[in-house]
Amino acid sequence: MATRRPKRRVRAPDETRGKLLNAAFQEMYRHGFQAASLETILARAGVTKGALYHHFPDKAALGYAVVEEVVRGLMLTRWLGPLEQDEGDAVTALRRVLRQRAENLTSRETELGCPLNNLAQEMSPLDQRFRRAIDAVFEAWRAGFAQVLERGQAEGTVRQDVDPNQVAAFIVAAAEGSYGLAKGANSAAMLKGNLTVLELFVEGLREGGKGKVVIDPSPPSG
Repeated sequence: MATRRPKRRVRAPDETRGKLLNAAFQEMYRHGFQAASLETILARAGVTKGALYHHFPDKAALGYAVVEEVVRGLMLTRWLGPLEQDEGDAVTALRRVLRQRAENLTSRETELGCPLNNLAQEMSPLDQRFRRAIDAVFEAWRAGFAQVLERGQAEGTVRQDVDPNQVAAFIVAAAEGSYGLAKGANSAAMLKGNLTVLELFVEGLREGGKGKVVIDPSPPSG
């Protein structure tokens, strides 16, 4: 009689790593990196401590990976993803992104703010690798906006006196500042209003100033 061999347990290291990253992101987003609990992360991911240390030597390494893989992907998908698919002129495309962010605002974003901005405030002064990882995300975001503005100048839809890099940096800073203020006030209306005004600023970049912006004078809902 043939001996039955026990079934080998199939390992899914990539899936386990993904669960850890997602669980760590959720914990860090709500509590910050320093207060994030490894026990809560393990419970949320449904993995063992051994599995955690197989993929990440320590909590810091897990945090770096969250910034470089999860936060980076989230931010660039939200802000640059729509631009890659937008066939309109540069000014219209940037305005549309800002409007989409305002319209798709969730109560969680109002309560917790921007995960990238939160980590920048908490960890950039304390850890150089965190600072570099966070700044790399901001730089990619700024570069994406600058590229759109440069395209607009080449097409003749963006004013030639505009410095794409400086303006892109300002738009990113204004957006992130708005998320921070809205978090402090727990006010979706404040964030939506600020993004609407930022959209008006972007319209002012249009060559010839022919674009007409109509803003609803009533306060944004929420």
